[in-house]
Amino acid sequence: MQVNTSRFGLVEILPEDILLFSRGLIGFESHRHWVLLADGGNSGVAWLQSLTDPCVALPMVSPRRYVPEYRVLIARNQLTPLELAVLDEAFVLVPVGQNESGLTLDLRGPVVINLNRRIGRQLITSDEQPLQLALPKISLPLRKVA
Repeated sequence: MQVNTSRFGLVEILPEDILLFSRGLIGFESHRHWVLLADGGNSGVAWLQSLTDPCVALPMVSPRRYVPEYRVLIARNQLTPLELAVLDEAFVLVPVGQNESGLTLDLRGPVVINLNRRIGRQLITSDEQPLQLALPKISLPLRKVA
């Protein structure tokens, strides 16, 4: 099927690419069907594109890229809807946000996906991870020109 998105234009989506979020995402509870799209300009970013609204695409990153010791702490019963025996089988991403200081990561609201079953859920962790972890400002190295 083809989806005309505001960010990526016309995108071909295979049925097996669709992720079902039975509860939607925080702030997007009515959006149940999503697809992960790669960012052509930044391999570290994936976009969770809503199939309900072509204008909704949320930037996501692997939390371990910025916080290597990051662990999702959730109650065991939160794994049941994802049909996961252990959390190690999950694909975990966190939303990228923005405040007046720059880009942030929401480490308390990870998106957990069972890639085999194509189902996901945004969870609220039971630990003290930051809700808005500031990402370091990226500066490009200067090149010396003659």
